[in-house]
Amino acid sequence: MLDFIVWFFTNIFRALYNVFYAVTHPDLWLSWVPYINQSIPEVEQKQALMRFVYYGGSVEFFFAIFAAFIVLTIVGLLNNRFMWGCVQLLEGFANSVGRVFAWAGLIMVLQQIVIIFIQRIFARAEISMGFGMSFSKDISWWAEELKFYNALVVCLCCTYTFVQGGHVRVDLVYSAVKYRTKKVIDMFGAILFMMPAAVLTWMYGWYFLWRHLITPKPSASDSLDRLITKARAVRWNVETIGFSPNGFNAYFLFKILLCAFTAMVFLQAIAFFYRSYLEWKGGPEAEGKYLDKDVLGDEDAELVADIH
Repeated sequence: MLDFIVWFFTNIFRALYNVFYAVTHPDLWLSWVPYINQSIPEVEQKQALMRFVYYGGSVEFFFAIFAAFIVLTIVGLLNNRFMWGCVQLLEGFANSVGRVFAWAGLIMVLQQIVIIFIQRIFARAEISMGFGMSFSKDISWWAEELKFYNALVVCLCCTYTFVQGGHVRVDLVYSAVKYRTKKVIDMFGAILFMMPAAVLTWMYGWYFLWRHLITPKPSASDSLDRLITKARAVRWNVETIGFSPNGFNAYFLFKILLCAFTAMVFLQAIAFFYRSYLEWKGGPEAEGKYLDKDVLGDEDAELVADIH
């Protein structure tokens, strides 16, 4: 137990140095990005890519994020205005992203209508779009692409729905307990359920993504030295295989969305924890403070949203 405590706090303090070092030496992990330090030799760019892959799913990255959370929380406990600012920033980010990508649902419906018209009425096997340089794909490609619009709504609107109170709450005790007890439950829920679930999903999703982008395929069990060794042979190998011969072939985008989803859930867990604490401290008068909720303009819809 003592060894674990020493290991834990050692990594916390080391994380502060790691963050500072990463920020001051971006060429070690970002030189693979186009137009960033392209004067660096190709071998070193590949090594930087492998460092990026390794640290993105590493213990060091976890403790860097955790240390930042601890620092922000301490500052917020000392200055509640700062913590409210964090809540507004994180909830505003979730709302902004969600409101933009919610339109993907409408695009999905319109595209389905176009597919039906092209296929059934005009009897065409493909759809072309664009002026000058046209983008032409088989009907089956456009039909399978509808899954991507659905994934955009699910992954990028999840935290927006959470902020708006749109997720269905199923509980046995929450509705019957006192106000401050509810806020304590919310705080523990954010720390013990939302954050760990997001971290675990990220750990699997990160390497799941990169195994479909580069070769040799990286593994979560690979050490940094092993990945650096693989860097000499690394090359881009973006997944372009669809479920059908002419079907949608950009399934790597789903892996990117999985990582984006988990990152947004983790950030929302921080916002929810902070809000729950501030509402617990401020009492019923603080409930819903600075909450940017959509106005539905329908009494029945507002009632349903409140029930949820």
